[in-house]
Amino acid sequence: MNAPTAIVEPATPSFSPLYQQIKSLILQSLQAGEWKPGEPIPSEMDLSARFRVSQGTVRKAIDELAAENLVVRRQGKGTFVATHAEQHVQYRFLKLVPDNGDLATEGPAERTIVDCKRLRAAADIARALALRTGDAVLQVRRVLAYGGVPTILEDLWLPGAPFKGLTAERLRAWRGPMYALFETEFGVRMVRAEEKIRAVLPDAAQAALLGVPVGMPLLSVERVATTYHDAPMELRRALYRTDTHHYRNELG
Repeated sequence: MNAPTAIVEPATPSFSPLYQQIKSLILQSLQAGEWKPGEPIPSEMDLSARFRVSQGTVRKAIDELAAENLVVRRQGKGTFVATHAEQHVQYRFLKLVPDNGDLATEGPAERTIVDCKRLRAAADIARALALRTGDAVLQVRRVLAYGGVPTILEDLWLPGAPFKGLTAERLRAWRGPMYALFETEFGVRMVRAEEKIRAVLPDAAQAALLGVPVGMPLLSVERVATTYHDAPMELRRALYRTDTHHYRNELG
């Protein structure tokens, strides 16, 4: 007697709402650099004509992009590509704040570039940046100080090809946020980040750069920052002093 034949259900076709498809098309234009950071994007009417959909569909797509800080609406002026050069966006990924909570009185960090060199990616760096082991990467080490007190030590790795020409001299000469340099000079905009946090003890070199004892616990924050379509563009490993600062994140 033959065994009964299993009935295989046909695969359900994937479906995304129309506004999500329009959002994806706008993202493609952002990624291609059709509209640069800080520049206006076409009006909802123009985009609806371009994509042959209703203005309501375009508006819903732009609503999501605005909620994700990819574009910024300005009353009476239109919608603009978000940029890390804007004051309210500059430190969106930096969650360390003084214990008194007053960021205004603390002012911007004093930045010291310790090192900037090109090397071959180790396996863990390549994996985080979606590269192959041995691919070229740029490694930067810098210290951020507040009120003359070294507070954050950062090591970051960038894929070599998109950041060709980035040097320690260029980093030292830049006065704005590092991410603003990336988008202005290299056409790379960091739009999302994922972090892992734990407590660690520094090694001797790390402790010396932060001016703390080797036995002092520090907050370790590992961040992978991505550009459009979740392409990883930076691995950043930072050590934070928390004797006068704390890590603050807003949920919900």
